[in-house]
Amino acid sequence: MNVSASMSVPAVSVTSSTTIGEAARQMDVYGVGCLVVTEGEALCGVVTDRDITVRAVAAGLDPDDPVREVMTSPAVTIDVADDIHAAYRIFRGSAVRRLPVLDGPRVVGMLTVDDLLMDVFRRVADLLGPIAWSVLEEPPGPRDEIGPRA
Repeated sequence: MNVSASMSVPAVSVTSSTTIGEAARQMDVYGVGCLVVTEGEALCGVVTDRDITVRAVAAGLDPDDPVREVMTSPAVTIDVADDIHAAYRIFRGSAVRRLPVLDGPRVVGMLTVDDLLMDVFRRVADLLGPIAWSVLEEPPGPRDEIGPRA
């Protein structure tokens, strides 16, 4: 399965001159913890809720300072055509929880650790579904503990 099947679309984007305060408001409005920072269609970096908390608020920066002051650059990314297993490897090998998804140089979505958890839940459900149904048809345990069949 490709990354495109699990990613969130579209990724919420700001420019590097967007203020830290405005970036925080955009995260609140869209219910996200990470924004891609772009100039034109080119990815410059990412700014996360943690970047704002640790690099801006805790460091005493002004909310009117630009996000370029606190963004992470370069960003760890993944290609839209990559297999989902590549995403698992990238998440394991890096300290990030969100990956901008690229189609060439363009950002086309965002893949998060939560998206991969949903993938895991789907796979477990696919695996356990038939087992669960067989248990419902034939409950486990000796018959005398569960009573006679109807």
